[in-house]
Formats: sequence, structure tokens, C-alpha cells
Amino acid sequence: MPVPASGTAHLLAGGHGGPGVLRPMVDTVLDALAHGAADRGGPLPAGGPAAVDRRIRGAARPLIPDEGEGPHHALRTLVRALTHGAADPADPRCTAHLHCPPLAVATAADLAVSALNPSLDSWDQAPAACALEALTCRALAELVHPDGPAPDALVTTGGTESNQLALLLAREAAGGIGSPLRIICGGNAHHSIHRAAWFLGLPAPHPLPTPTGVLDPAALHTALDRLPDADAPTLVVATAGTTDTGAIDPLPEIADVCDHHAATLHIDAAYGAPLLFSDTLHKRLHGLDRAPTVALDLHKLGWQPVAAGLLAVPDSAALAPLAHHAEYLNADDDTEAGLPDLLGRSFRTTRRPDIFKIAVTLRALGRRGLGDLVDHVCTAAQQLADLIEARPGLELYARPIISTVLFRPTGAPPAAVAALRRRLLHHGTAVLGRAATPEGLWLKATVLNPHTQPDDLRGLLELVEGHTTP
Repeated sequence: MPVPASGTAHLLAGGHGGPGVLRPMVDTVLDALAHGAADRGGPLPAGGPAAVDRRIRGAARPLIPDEGEGPHHALRTLVRALTHGAADPADPRCTAHLHCPPLAVATAADLAVSALNPSLDSWDQAPAACALEALTCRALAELVHPDGPAPDALVTTGGTESNQLALLLAREAAGGIGSPLRIICGGNAHHSIHRAAWFLGLPAPHPLPTPTGVLDPAALHTALDRLPDADAPTLVVATAGTTDTGAIDPLPEIADVCDHHAATLHIDAAYGAPLLFSDTLHKRLHGLDRAPTVALDLHKLGWQPVAAGLLAVPDSAALAPLAHHAEYLNADDDTEAGLPDLLGRSFRTTRRPDIFKIAVTLRALGRRGLGDLVDHVCTAAQQLADLIEARPGLELYARPIISTVLFRPTGAPPAAVAALRRRLLHHGTAVLGRAATPEGLWLKATVLNPHTQPDDLRGLLELVEGHTTP
């Protein structure tokens, strides 16, 4: 067997010697992260796409040198360049998206997963991770469906995959490929609902107008009443935490309508589900447990590194349509002998144990610790709304439901709002999103940093006012 060249020997992260090799490289990465953040100096690199491209080209070339430059040089150069050119969600002025600053404990846990490299497509590649995933998924599913006969959850890459899985399960329950399943959702529903229907060969969803930002149960009742062929299977999609405003549909009333019409309910709670951790805010999710499928995403309001999605069901039997067989991964005799069959737990084959960082976080902080973080960012969003209402030069769209706040310079037309946002991005001083409502275009601040203080919020508004043109 060939022996690796001396320059590449003893570089594996695993095994008995792996931690000793990895430790100095981690130190190099941490130093580069610190230097890159200092180079950037704000929440976003200044200069826009052209400037970022220029700096990355300078740092990355040669991309594939004839001779390697060694791990420390490569890490030092490229991690520093990546950090310099990153949007930093840990900066309180970085509030554009549902893009959270990850907890240090979750990030450290993710390092262990990368070093060990388990793959959850067969038990013999990930024995402990397999067992921990089963336990943690059940515990999280019990938060969503406390009275379910056998609550369970699948780990996904995020809300998009969770919604896709939910539509797939509904399609299979309605007869499989070519089924007459109809999908009704609000105009506020996430775009992934429409994409999933296309991907699965289902008819395009029928969106109901949501002028108030939420799905109206009366309008849903009317729409279901008017559907031809009342016995055809129908899936209703509700949302608990919209991307644009954080609005939560009236879940109990929608569930009642679904029961009346024998329609199946799926709730996309990718944003809002972590309210379940809060002793007070969990009440906003009353009715969540009445949906046979619920999407969660803990790399939004759960402070996990990407990816950390889940799809929760009240009974693990509902996941049976996902069963799949590959002789080399889940042979019948292995399964009969007690080796867990993992192929029915994901679309994917090779799959890293993203549940591990979630399990470590849950153990480290507990439900109340995570609930405190949820409470803090939701309170900070209310404080931001207060500050906006106190400034005559700014107008607030509505009081926040979770942690998303829409605002704009008073009376500003859409073009001015869009240009203001781009100016802030170009200067690298603030990262704000944009959201369109019937009342026009708004700046969007999604408060996800649990360290955010009122002075940070005031500073953000001062930046907006300083870049506002008459």
C-alpha cells in the first residue's frame, strides 16, 4: 500500500491521534475568525459584490496549486477572507433575514460531528448518533404533539425540506403519484409550498388572499365549500410565523374548519415553533398540535448552525410511506436482527447527524434557557417598535408578533425604501431586509440576536435616518 507523502501524513481528524492534529488547526481558525471580523469592522463587508469578489479572488488564488501550501496557511488565508466577506448575524445591525447567530455550544458540538463524520444512512456508520437522533426527535415531537400516540420527527435541512416532506406524506395518503390532492394555502404561505407541489407533480396550490397578513378561517371555509368534488382529498397549509412579518395564522379556528370539511392540515411553523420553549409565548401557538404535520426550523429562532430543520408528526406510523430498501444499507435479515433501518427517515442517503448540536443545546440550556432567549429577542422587537413609533421620521407597519419588525421612512415610496436598503448594504453598516405588503414596501428587521440591547436598536435606527434622502 502506498505511503502518504510526508507533507500529508497524520492529518486525519479522527482516530486516537486526530484531536492532537486538530487542536492547533482549530486555534488557527479561531485566530483567523478574529482577524477577519476586525478587517470587516461591521455586519457586512463594504463595497458591494464587486469588492467582495475582488478580495476573494486575491485570497483564493491559486485555487488548485501544484504543491499544497500546508493546512495552517490555507486555513489562515481563506478563513480570514471568508470572515472578512461574511454577513455576521452576531452583529445587532445584521437583521435582514431569519439568519441567526449560532450558539457557541452548538457550534462546538458541530465540530465533533465533522471530526467523527458519522453518516445516518445505516446503523454501522453512526451507532451512537442513530440512537441519539431517535431519542431527541421523539422529545422535540412531544413538545409539538404532547397527546399524540407516538410522536416522532424527521431531521431535515430546513423549512423547505420539511414542507416538501409534509406534502409528500399528504400525497401518499391521498393515493400516491397522480393523486387528486388539492392544496389550499394563504397568500402569506412560504414559497416552498408552491415549489414542493411542483416538485411532487401536484396541482399548483390555490392561494387565498391574506390582506391582513393571516389566513382568514371564514375565507377558508368559503373556499372549501365551493370546491368541486367535495370528497376529493384536500390539504390546507397554515403558517405560524410568516417570513415577511412573523404573523401567526389563527390555528385553532383553521383546524376547526379543516375538521368540518375533512381536510388535512399542515402547519409551517419553521419560524414560530420555538415559541414552545417560552413559558408565556407558547400560548401563541395554541392549536399547533392539531396538525398531522408541523415544520420546525431551529436554525432560525433556535440559534443552531445550518442545518437544523424537523418535521414533527403525532404518530410515527404516519412516516411509513417513506420506507425504502437498499440491500447494502438495510437488508431484511439485518433489520430482523435488530439493526435500525434509517432509510425511511429522510429523502437523503448520506446524512450528517445534525440532531447532535440540537441535543447538546437542549441539554446545555434546557427548555427554560432556550425560552429565555426567545423571550429576549421578542422583547427586543417590541422595544424596536416602541423606538420607531417615537420617531416622527419613521413609520411602523404593525406591532411585532414574534421578532420581525417592518418600518420605513415616513411616507417613503417603494423605490426610496429599496434604494435606502441598498445604500446601507453597500456601506456595510446595516443589513436590513425588505417586505412588500398591500401598503407598500418596508424595511424588515428580524431580531434574532439574544445579546441585542436598546442602544443597539437606537443605533440601527440612527443609521437608517442618516441614509434617508429627502
